[in-house]
Amino acid sequence: MIVSLYTSRIVLEQLGASDYGIYSLVGGVVAMFGFLNAAMSSATQRYLSFDIGKGDDKQLKKTFSSVFTIHILISILILILSETIGLWYVNTKMVFPQDRIFAVNIVYQASVLAAILKVVQVPFNALIIAREKMQVYAYIGIFEVLLKLLFVISLIYFGEDKLITHAILVLVLNLVINLMYQAYTNKKFTESGYSMLYDKSYFNELLSFSGWSLFGNLAAVSRTQGLNLVLNLFFSTVINAAYGLSAVVQSAFGTFVSSFQVAVNPQIIKYYAQGNLEEMKKLIFSTSKFSFFLLLIIGMPVIINIDFILQLWLKDVPEKTSIFVVLSIIYIMIDSISYSLITAVQATGKIRNYQAIVGSFIFLTLPLSYTYLLFFNIPEGVFYILILITFLTLAIRMMFLKKMFGISPLDFSKYVLIRIFYVVTLLVLTLYFVNRFYSILTNNLIYFILNSFVILILTCLIIFFLGLRKSERNKVRQILNKL
Repeated sequence: MIVSLYTSRIVLEQLGASDYGIYSLVGGVVAMFGFLNAAMSSATQRYLSFDIGKGDDKQLKKTFSSVFTIHILISILILILSETIGLWYVNTKMVFPQDRIFAVNIVYQASVLAAILKVVQVPFNALIIAREKMQVYAYIGIFEVLLKLLFVISLIYFGEDKLITHAILVLVLNLVINLMYQAYTNKKFTESGYSMLYDKSYFNELLSFSGWSLFGNLAAVSRTQGLNLVLNLFFSTVINAAYGLSAVVQSAFGTFVSSFQVAVNPQIIKYYAQGNLEEMKKLIFSTSKFSFFLLLIIGMPVIINIDFILQLWLKDVPEKTSIFVVLSIIYIMIDSISYSLITAVQATGKIRNYQAIVGSFIFLTLPLSYTYLLFFNIPEGVFYILILITFLTLAIRMMFLKKMFGISPLDFSKYVLIRIFYVVTLLVLTLYFVNRFYSILTNNLIYFILNSFVILILTCLIIFFLGLRKSERNKVRQILNKL
């Protein structure tokens, strides 16, 4: 997360606000087609984890070969869509300085190839996670960000057109990581050996699951990347740069909490496969609550000190970046509560009604945002709509939890939402009075360090006493005693 934020600063400095906005925008067009990959990614994770939970090695090998075949087909489809609809949109509808048209097209093609590499990588990545080889997942992740840091620093010294150079380096990064995942899985897991097979009924089952995941993921992609395109219709690429920077922060926070949940998701699916619904329920509640608290701990110092952090991070801060980043953090905090609920629903394999209803509400983000901007020329308004829709989809997911597993929304509220509400309310009130107490200090690095330290301690204490149950507090004490 730290490396990601630091490299964003270097990229912004080297590219400038306009080119950074172009890169964010062009990458967003390619990511719009990435919903095809995201749909199969969730299916792959679910079926691999389910087979491992059942202990069916023969079916596991069949599943891997089937999903790999489907991912190859998806990569071909993304290539076709990108070179037709996507290319048409970039060259005829997108707003950017016309003297950058050559660079825009090079960046677009590099982004398309990078997206295809990510598609092919999914089955290998999913198998590592399903096998719960988290140390490998961590090592490759650390190597990836260090390599990214090296490539970004090289921008300072190389590249006549730094926008093109950056796009090519990102492509090379994706190629290296793809090869690492494939090399490890081929060496360690026999089921990763590909065999051409076609089981019509099983393919139909996978595609049915993926088809409804496709709808949900298309909605999710439209919610994030689509908003960037909507903003481009009303504002300059400088606003796109601000949105792109907020997306970097959102992605960094999302990756942070996803790394925690990566270890949990296979267990939720395996508990369901084994019929152990009580342990599954406990894990869902704990994961939802701790995901929010993890983001709260790192998010509050950023929200309170956002202006100073942006000056320290970026130096030249594009217009609206401050409010965009704060609202992005609030959005990802709220959305993180739903992650374990999504995994639980996917574990059943019965996702048609869920995806149809939730996806439809998520889709509303774009037309509502477009309508809002037609009447009000306030770009941050799209984030308010985003947060409102996120609250609504959380409520809908709680209802599906009741329908599928008999888990009462009142129980979820009691063990998760009410504790989150108590923690946030007391924390905000406490920080309000604490900040008034030492606001006489100059807004410099010493003030920032002191302020962040106080916020961190207060957040942890309030979470410990108000956010955790007695059994959870005892567990924390045991861990601290061992340390």
